[in-house]
Amino acid sequence: MTMRKVLVADDEEEVLEIMAKKVTLEGYCVIEAADGQEAWDKIKEENPDIIVLDLNMPRMHGFEVLQLIRENPLSKKWQPVIIVSAQNELADIQKGYSLEADHYIAKPCSMTDIVKAIKLMESLIPQRVSEE
Repeated sequence: MTMRKVLVADDEEEVLEIMAKKVTLEGYCVIEAADGQEAWDKIKEENPDIIVLDLNMPRMHGFEVLQLIRENPLSKKWQPVIIVSAQNELADIQKGYSLEADHYIAKPCSMTDIVKAIKLMESLIPQRVSEE
């Protein structure tokens, strides 16, 4: 089986570094993005299997990135998006799901929670493929 590509986008350098390191140790190929525009550019270039997306980022908000992903699918493959954000008001969570986020984790959270969410999304990929 090929190594799944996970894009991790967060504008906090330390958080991005920790997430990228942990996800890499779990056996994924990690693509890092330090802001929303970079995330969108790398999504178009790399077509990752799973996307972990912060919301409050410079140059482009995470919700804008999510909307672009859903309105401009790069292929027929399902691309799950996990939002990991300090924006944890009910309205934010509802907006994330209304824009078709697949999972929403409120910060502060543990890396274990993020890895579990990635593994859950990965386990659902074969089922989504068979539905198409």
